[in-house]
Amino acid sequence: MLAVLQRVTQAKVVIDGQTVGQIGAGLLVLLCAEQGDSEFQADKLLAKMLKLRIFSDAAGKMNRSVQDLDGAGLAGGLLVVSQFTLAADVSGGNRPSFTNAAKPDEGRRLYDYFVAQAQASHPLVQTGQFAADMQVHLVNDGPVTIPLRIAPAL
Repeated sequence: MLAVLQRVTQAKVVIDGQTVGQIGAGLLVLLCAEQGDSEFQADKLLAKMLKLRIFSDAAGKMNRSVQDLDGAGLAGGLLVVSQFTLAADVSGGNRPSFTNAAKPDEGRRLYDYFVAQAQASHPLVQTGQFAADMQVHLVNDGPVTIPLRIAPAL
């Protein structure tokens, strides 16, 4: 399972002119399920993401997680957006191949599972819409952008 985490001061997803998900300070999570992924990869990715210390403490050091923001009385939100294009393979030419991405039904199932687990573990979780044409607006804080990958079991 692949994710790109962006530390943001604000982010939102717009579909057909309507905002469907929105957060203040927190993490924009671009999420992609790959062939062979299961709940194991989703759980491991979520656990890592929630504990990742990429937010500044009082001394300005990256020493707080998105969960620590919530404990500090701040809105440490998660905005989870499906993005199968993270699985792009461009090694064979100029047109990306997405054969490494999970099939749509399995991708949706794992995305829904990830979101449900995130909602059970974190107080503020918003989403985009799976397989929709979305416009993602964000203010990247730092900028801090972290790629994460939990490899499928072979």
